Amino acid sequence: MHILIVEDEPKISQLIADYLVQSNYQVTQRYDGSNVIPWVEENNPDLILMDLMLPVIDGLTLCKEIRTFSNVPIIMVTARVEEIDRLLGLELGADDYICKPFSPREVVARVKTVLRRAQPTANNNDQTSGDLDSPQTVLTLDETRHDVCFHDTKIALTAIEFNLLRLLASEPGRIFSRQQLIDNIYQDHRVVSERTVDSHIKKLRKKLNAVTPEDDPVQSVYSVGYKLVL
Repeated sequence: MHILIVEDEPKISQLIADYLVQSNYQVTQRYDGSNVIPWVEENNPDLILMDLMLPVIDGLTLCKEIRTFSNVPIIMVTARVEEIDRLLGLELGADDYICKPFSPREVVARVKTVLRRAQPTANNNDQTSGDLDSPQTVLTLDETRHDVCFHDTKIALTAIEFNLLRLLASEPGRIFSRQQLIDNIYQDHRVVSERTVDSHIKKLRKKLNAVTPEDDPVQSVYSVGYKLVL
């Protein structure tokens, strides 16, 4: 699979490229935002790993422009913490992001995860929409009874676990911070530690994984929060 790296620091770009090549990926490197759009249109890469701060054209602008003509998976790389909220808001159409400094092994792992999520969609392009699993058929939540059905299996959840899952399922793929989860499940504004949320997520994940051991629908994003992948 062909991965485009857009990174203005040659040493970092080459380090990532070396690790990706070792994992049997084909890699192309670009060091600024110029000519990225026509290159993507012509070569149709399988994934783009792109720095947020780039010379000529920044990563935010490139991501928005690419989304006007392509659904290629995009992982943004950033050292600017203040941009996190914009990335998490999915306004860019990015599939994931990585904060600097990072481990090259983490980058490879993220690339594999994003590609694995994208691959089934690509393989099913010729099928009718009725043949595809959708979030409505994979996961259903009955708020009046607090019933949850996941892959045709009923799951018993506590009220807090149900509210957590409902929020995550409201925007599959979106990363919710721990504070956002706290604000949603504890609307009386009580003081709750992030470890408490982690504990609830751990229990929720265990129950979902019992149905699909090969998948991990509730995924953690290091130092940021959680997202639901259906």
